[in-house]
Amino acid sequence: MKTVNLTDHFLIAMPAMTDPYFAKSLTYVCEHTDQGALGVVINKPIEMTMKMLLDQIGIELESEEHAEELVHFGGPVQMDRGFVLHQPVGEWLSTMAVNENVALTTSKDILEAVGRGQGPYKLLTSLGYAGWAAGQLEQELAQNAWLTVPASAAIIFDLPWEQRLPAAMQLLGVDLASLADEAGHA
Repeated sequence: MKTVNLTDHFLIAMPAMTDPYFAKSLTYVCEHTDQGALGVVINKPIEMTMKMLLDQIGIELESEEHAEELVHFGGPVQMDRGFVLHQPVGEWLSTMAVNENVALTTSKDILEAVGRGQGPYKLLTSLGYAGWAAGQLEQELAQNAWLTVPASAAIIFDLPWEQRLPAAMQLLGVDLASLADEAGHA
């Protein structure tokens, strides 16, 4: 099977996706290597604001800048742990730069900075992430479970959650409603 690197790409769930974690999802792939892949679902908010999250983990909120932003369900792996997609990359204790402008941070120092109003100016916070073992994502792609397209930071950070999936589809020039529930094979 051909090797493909989908780091900094969107995964768009095909209409036939029945997995409740990923049905109608848009996932941002933060890392994809021969060892597997890691991504964050960016269009499934949960009933928790940043203020609620910070209260829950004992971080004082001195700035209201991100207080009402919704926390997202990032995926079914480590759902008790926070993952922050952000711009700019900055310097945090546990950060993985996805590209020169976007990073994923898992250390508490970024949330403490957000509470003080000194965090990244653009962020998306999630609980959990999506993970694939070596070859698993490639297998799902071969089964037509996902469409892929190079990601746009503007879709992640500048659009409301409900507009992200349609905007990613527009990058492909495809309307999700026009896709069949099942892929055909010639």
